Amino acid sequence: MSSPRTATISRKTGETDIRLSLNIDGKGKAVLETGLGFFDHMLSSLAKHARFDLEIRCQGDLEIDEHHCLEDVGIVFGCALAEAVGDKAGISRFGHALVPLDEALSRVVVDFSGRAFLNFRAKFRRSKVGEMSTEMVEEFWRAVASKAGINIHMEVLYGKNTHHQVESLFKAAARALHDATRLVPGVEGVPSTKGVL
Repeated sequence: MSSPRTATISRKTGETDIRLSLNIDGKGKAVLETGLGFFDHMLSSLAKHARFDLEIRCQGDLEIDEHHCLEDVGIVFGCALAEAVGDKAGISRFGHALVPLDEALSRVVVDFSGRAFLNFRAKFRRSKVGEMSTEMVEEFWRAVASKAGINIHMEVLYGKNTHHQVESLFKAAARALHDATRLVPGVEGVPSTKGVL
């Protein structure tokens, strides 16, 4: 590995103030302060199972609702992913995972194609988990896909407990992102017949 695959990004708007640090060759350490307990729990699972070191500090207009915080963290995380993988030379590019959590099962497939696309299929049984709206799960990942330039297909295949459904989805995303960002020994250049991603 010629250089650290890391990124540190700050973003301040009239709605949120975010600082994020990412190391995609980390050990799964997370330091999270978003003001949203369940979101921190999901981001902690994401870091742990992707083996990314992730630090996020977000101050936002939670007195309104959680929308801006989740979407803007997704934007910054997506930008950090794009910066950390750089020109994508030598990466696996593709990743996929099936992850259960008790009765729930989720599948995520990702391609670091340079073309942003999200296909999201999930029917959650509750509208909220803790203080986080389940409709924001899709919005978070849409922002990540858009800024990271990744094609990501996400499905909750089944489940009854909404906490389990959302968590299995984040864990599946973590495993898929880990696999897609790995450097493949002996492989040189960008994994594309175009020569660029």
